[in-house]
Amino acid sequence: MVVLEPGQNLAAEVDDAVAAGADALGMAGGDGSLAVVASAAAEHGLPFICVPAGTRNHFALDLGVDRHDLNGALDAFGAGVERRIDMGEVNGRTFLNNVSLGIYGEAVRQSTYRDAKVRTLVEVAQTVLSPMGDAASLRLTDDVGREHAQLAVVLVSNNPYALDPPVAGTRPALDGGLLGILILDAPDRRPGRGRAWAAPEFEIFSGATVAAGIDGEAVPLSSPLRFAMRRRVLRVRIAAHHPGASPSARLRMAAPGRGLPTVREGAQDGRP
Repeated sequence: MVVLEPGQNLAAEVDDAVAAGADALGMAGGDGSLAVVASAAAEHGLPFICVPAGTRNHFALDLGVDRHDLNGALDAFGAGVERRIDMGEVNGRTFLNNVSLGIYGEAVRQSTYRDAKVRTLVEVAQTVLSPMGDAASLRLTDDVGREHAQLAVVLVSNNPYALDPPVAGTRPALDGGLLGILILDAPDRRPGRGRAWAAPEFEIFSGATVAAGIDGEAVPLSSPLRFAMRRRVLRVRIAAHHPGASPSARLRMAAPGRGLPTVREGAQDGRP
């Protein structure tokens, strides 16, 4: 086990662990740190264990890890349930959850964001949406061929999110092989509407460097932004006593005529 200290390079620590013969990789931290370790696990074909020690643990929720049972999540290092899931990719960088552009992408790069998220989002929204806003313009063509050139929000996710209550904001699947794409045009600018669809790949264009939030981390991206799915490249292992599915997946599977999913299918004995 490695306890990271300020200034340590997480990617380098993971490389050292792989070189030392690790047979599984796990991370206790936020979604951005999880993505770094998960990328290495996918590259080396090793199981990945998510330990929910971040602030919101969005990935843990969608994976089916009990976010209130940090110690129990560690059981996956021994005997656990293993399956394969997708990872998203933008310009060669992988992500577990999503890439946010527009208002949120601009907000994440502000130094005040971590301590005052709502206030920072409001301030950035006022700047981005004003006639004099200097944020990079985003251009794309949606699934019905409509062009959008003035976008306030673009969210591209590793598999689509459920959009209806009570499970909105969670993903029914992480192995469907499709990006979820959600856009919102800036107010008073044509076509003036939001849209959501899914696709295996996708492109966004801009005349300048784009501020992006990738799994909550601020990252500048060069145009064009090329999104793609990496289908079932990540082996994930979950403690057998954890749910093993997101709230939206459990609700869907509990519909009449369908049984609840069981995480014990495909259980592993801790060996890769």
